[in-house]
Amino acid sequence: MAVVDKLPMLDLDQYSSLGAALRDALDRWPNETCLIESDRGREKTRLTYSDFKEMALPLARALADADFHAGDRAAIIMSNQSKWLISAYAVFHGGGVVVPLDCKLTAAEHFELLAHSRAKVLVTEYHLWRALRETAEYQNHELGTVLVTEAPLGADLAGALRWEEFRQNGDPVFIPRQREDTACIVYSSGTGGCPKGCVLTHGNYLEQCKSLTAWYPFWPGVRYLSILPTNHAIDFMVGFIGPFVCGACVVHLRTLRPELVRDAFVKFRITHVSLVPLVLKNLERGLRAKFAELSPLRSALLKRMIALNKLLTRRRPHVKVSRRLLPQVHRAFGGELSTLITGGAFVEPSTLQFFYDLGIPVTNGYGLTEAGTALTLNDLKPFRADTVGKPLPGVELRILNPDAEGIGEVAARSKTIMARYLDAPELTAETIVDGWLLTGDLGRLDGSGHLQLFGRKKNMIVTEGGKNIYPEDIETVFDGLPVKEYCIFASNYLWPRMSLGEELLVLVLRLVENQEFTRALEDEIVARNRRLPDFKRVRGYVLWSRDFPRTASLKIKRTLLAEEIQRSLDRAAVKEL
Repeated sequence: MAVVDKLPMLDLDQYSSLGAALRDALDRWPNETCLIESDRGREKTRLTYSDFKEMALPLARALADADFHAGDRAAIIMSNQSKWLISAYAVFHGGGVVVPLDCKLTAAEHFELLAHSRAKVLVTEYHLWRALRETAEYQNHELGTVLVTEAPLGADLAGALRWEEFRQNGDPVFIPRQREDTACIVYSSGTGGCPKGCVLTHGNYLEQCKSLTAWYPFWPGVRYLSILPTNHAIDFMVGFIGPFVCGACVVHLRTLRPELVRDAFVKFRITHVSLVPLVLKNLERGLRAKFAELSPLRSALLKRMIALNKLLTRRRPHVKVSRRLLPQVHRAFGGELSTLITGGAFVEPSTLQFFYDLGIPVTNGYGLTEAGTALTLNDLKPFRADTVGKPLPGVELRILNPDAEGIGEVAARSKTIMARYLDAPELTAETIVDGWLLTGDLGRLDGSGHLQLFGRKKNMIVTEGGKNIYPEDIETVFDGLPVKEYCIFASNYLWPRMSLGEELLVLVLRLVENQEFTRALEDEIVARNRRLPDFKRVRGYVLWSRDFPRTASLKIKRTLLAEEIQRSLDRAAVKEL
């Protein structure tokens, strides 16, 4: 792939904020394409860095005129599109704080997080704004300015403004920020009684971008396919900040139907893409199904070429060689794909090995929202399917209280670690101790510095789609259940085991004295369960015969209850729902 511009990526050590770095990026590569937006297979938008600047600055000026000041917070609830990134840059230009929210949450969940973050501005899509207006919380919201994209002409916006018309002439004043100032408030879980807003600084993001690009640099000519939502920590960094400071191009798909994603690889000659394990597994299944349809002769030839590729790439990737050995496989991905990036959840080693054997290296990593984006990555020197890679530059890892096999809780220290949880000093103090982030994940560092993960210490599961599910956040759905008390746990937290994947939620029920578990009660639980998205549903229940231990303020002592359940019951006690 030819490098079309000799200017190097920005020296991030020279910047004190994301806004300053992005501002220089727009001037450094004015004629390079930075964004392509495709809708149902048709290219809808193509912007150069100069075009991006011309769209963002009038928006930044209008925000300033609307009483938006340094440190004010602007929430963005949108699907992947150019206006997401333009809005975020306009906020950073004015010294503001971006609050990225998942557009797939319910309207009630959105209002909970908008209230918790104290967002002054909201940028959202028309259909999402209509859903927000239908909730009871809408009547009491304290948003100052609401900008709605793609609203039909003449539509009643109930006081909101059309994003496309929210413009002011004249150069906006750039508001400088310091590295210790807040850049984003990112929520690591969707909703519940205790929203977890990670306060991430400009320094966190600049250091994260610096460490990632040290191992995996981008440049003009790179075309990154944005599939994960931009509010996701991985895509915010790898699908926005990283490409922009390197002069690369981001491709957004408004519709993620599998056939359109496949077509995008070819149409836009994609070079890099980030996927959650669930999508990666689906790609593997599709390829295996196609291989199974080959004639015996073609199948035998394919196996021989894969075997030869494995031999030639056993020490490090040779993508150009792999493309010659397995041209049809690589043409299906556009012929220029060099790296698949995955993380956020457990990935089966066999899946990683499958793609590597085809000459498509998968960069597997490990991180948390609280740590910015990533703590470790596989540097492919050599490829290891059994680990989540080595610590990135600037990251220190420790294994706390290791057992005889060296397995203990993973703790991390880095300039990418969040400043705190928003308005939660006690939770912050429990999570960051003497500068070390306690991840709650169990791992071991091997002799070559690679991190292997074995399970979780904390009461949380991570779905194949990369979503963090905190059982405590789901309990409100079961409010009023006709039992004495109840509690939800991750099954692997109750009965720890040294493995990841197949993590389930379990409902622990304490019945009223002489109460029986009836079919009616089970139907009630099932009905409430159906209100939840599939990935949040409880998969089984346990009947507990003693009162839950509680604090003086009547909060459940979850750790103590879990220990009691561990001592008295095993996994066989769980009844499926």
